[in-house]
Amino acid sequence: MRILLIEDDSMIGKAVRQGLSSAGFAVDWVTDGRAAELALGNGVYDLAILDLGLPKKDGMAILASLRALGNSMPVLIASARDTVKDRIGGLDAGADDYLLKPFDLDELVARVRALLRRHAGSGSPVLSHGPLMLDPLRKTVTRDGAPVDLSAREFAVLEALLQRPGAVLSREKLEESVYGWGQEVGSNAIEVHLHHLRKKLGGGLIKNVRGVGYRIADV
Repeated sequence: MRILLIEDDSMIGKAVRQGLSSAGFAVDWVTDGRAAELALGNGVYDLAILDLGLPKKDGMAILASLRALGNSMPVLIASARDTVKDRIGGLDAGADDYLLKPFDLDELVARVRALLRRHAGSGSPVLSHGPLMLDPLRKTVTRDGAPVDLSAREFAVLEALLQRPGAVLSREKLEESVYGWGQEVGSNAIEVHLHHLRKKLGGGLIKNVRGVGYRIADV
């Protein structure tokens, strides 16, 4: 899952990016409102973490523009603006959650996971598909109750597919979900990860839709 972090404080930004990356997310980080709008225009993000007091363009204006365009991507405001009026204003403007600074990094990660689950229409933190179960919190995968050892990239590819059961995801979309800015992506990296997943989980789990992409097989 790919997250856009919009935060102008370098100390907070570095800590949050590291924490989210350690939790298995691909994270891109921008430090001003104009850069945030350009990044959001790419349409590649599953969630945004938004500071409000940004240079060049305020966070509330960014949120208003995003919702005016009909973009329903989850947005978590993380701000030091701590009055009730600020919180109500952010939520009424279209934010999905509002977290006050300073915050605990584990709580931020938990809120991010909860927002992604709700956006995907699932209340359970565990993704299941037939005999397969993936736990994003514990970073574990089991098949018929037996643990399956996956690399971090393999886990991320499988999670992206399980988050959208039945949907066909292109190679480019999987790359966007798994890799952040500045991370080198080989021309056949996704195909290699899928090959390893099929070997570990069974060849029938992931279907190749010729010329389109990949999807999880029907149960």
